[in-house]
Amino acid sequence: MKKRNDEPGADPNSIEVVNLVKQYGQGPESTIALRGVSFAVRRGEFVTISGPSGSGKSTLLNQIGALDRPTSGRIMIDGLDISKLSSMDLARIRNQKLGFVFQDFNLIPRMTTIENVELPLSIAGVPSKRKKERAMLLLEHFGIASKAKQSPNKLSGGQKQRVAVARALANDPSIILADEPTGNLDSQNAKLTMDFLQELCVDFGKTLVVITHDLEVAKTAERTILMRDGLIERVVEN
Repeated sequence: MKKRNDEPGADPNSIEVVNLVKQYGQGPESTIALRGVSFAVRRGEFVTISGPSGSGKSTLLNQIGALDRPTSGRIMIDGLDISKLSSMDLARIRNQKLGFVFQDFNLIPRMTTIENVELPLSIAGVPSKRKKERAMLLLEHFGIASKAKQSPNKLSGGQKQRVAVARALANDPSIILADEPTGNLDSQNAKLTMDFLQELCVDFGKTLVVITHDLEVAKTAERTILMRDGLIERVVEN
């Protein structure tokens, strides 16, 4: 079983957020979504971020995921400050170090299941044969290899989410970010999805950050960061 990297001299944190502020707009019409948020996530740790609508949790995930730039503050990914990187460098970080899982799956319907999983590998320039082998290995791991040639539109919600998790793992990123990954699933598939995601920490050594409004999902993590009004209200050890 692969465990988190605690070797002497290794940076123990996979993610570090320092006094993060995000403001949209200027003047009296501006909105401050994050108001000086600071926390760290250890390598191989599973953390959930929860809170009411408008609390800033999705904005925070977008900042960690290099999908948006902070107004001020710092975001460290595997020891690298991404806050002021160029757009090209941010795209490279997203492709190499981060895997994303979304509530609505974000699969491309005109592509087959295996082509969806291959997509991050294509962006990274992986040769065709190796790309196909890697994608098929992941589909086999998640029990959906028989659906490789099918359109995502023909898959159940649970199968689509397994494809999304496989795609997130395609480039072997160190961090998986999931935004309400069980939001569109029934209770049985929601549990299966969380089992798969937890497996990423235990068996693959990934760092996992999950946004959720579901308290039962939140309790499956090692820690839950509770947010309100753009601030961390408290951190709960589960």
